[in-house]
Amino acid sequence: MRPTNIDFDVSVLQLRCFVTVVSAGSIAEAGRTLGISAASVSKALRRLEDAAGLRLLHRSTHAMSLTTDGEALLEPARGAVRAAQAFEDAAAHVVDGGESGIVRVTGALGFVRHVIAPLMGEFARTYPDIHLDICVKNELVDLADEGIDLALRSGPLTMLPGHVQQTWFSTPWTLCAAPSYLERHPTPKTIRDLADHDLIGFRNRRTGRVEPWPHKGGRFEPEPRVAFDDGDAVWEAVLAGAGIACAPLYLAAASLRNGSAVEVLAKLRGPDVNVAMVRRERRLTPARVTKLIAFLVAHTPSFRDLARRG
Repeated sequence: MRPTNIDFDVSVLQLRCFVTVVSAGSIAEAGRTLGISAASVSKALRRLEDAAGLRLLHRSTHAMSLTTDGEALLEPARGAVRAAQAFEDAAAHVVDGGESGIVRVTGALGFVRHVIAPLMGEFARTYPDIHLDICVKNELVDLADEGIDLALRSGPLTMLPGHVQQTWFSTPWTLCAAPSYLERHPTPKTIRDLADHDLIGFRNRRTGRVEPWPHKGGRFEPEPRVAFDDGDAVWEAVLAGAGIACAPLYLAAASLRNGSAVEVLAKLRGPDVNVAMVRRERRLTPARVTKLIAFLVAHTPSFRDLARRG
């Protein structure tokens, strides 16, 4: 029996899922359009139907169609979604009118310390009304769930539904040691020579495996004397003269320039890895986020003086 006075507990997401499923023709395609899983779309539809006390869609293995009630409620649902979007856009305009507020950023520990933190003085002077809240995480989080405006990530990134990514810069991984270590050991001439050296490895916390080292001829599987699950700890061990390690050039750059580290096997650097800025795909990106992106682009790290030799 249909309730005569319905106390609706309906979310904008549920209405958006309903409208998008009708437009897309399937739950799976609607999930891709909205940037959420098909299971989440199905759950939202069930909750919407339960709240309304109505069946909105006929579902079968091969087809989906509107019920009579669904046809009657489709346009009101579309109107509600448009109104919610208009409110979101208006709110964004109000918040961004002074181009101020908080931008939430996430990045890996070593990247934040060695690339982002050194830029903060100039950023604060340039945009005193924009405040950054930087969350250090080594894995890519769900930006919407975590309330993140911008993620900075390196390596291959599968394009995430509902997200936009742009390459910020490219950097190779490089083999390095401290001068004090090379004073005690012969400088390696080939990848095979590394087997006779003390190696410092990075253990991936997610897989539990020591990461292989990319180089021009492929990937080298190190048998480290010591392994850390933190990139900065690996680098500190290098500077202490503990051995040879493989590190992204952005992390090693300052030490290579001041002579506290030396690159070995420079001719065998592996291919460059992209560092990308990832943000949610929104009709209106807040001005403060746009300004941060523009600032980062204007201060793209340069490694020309550390170009591959030979």
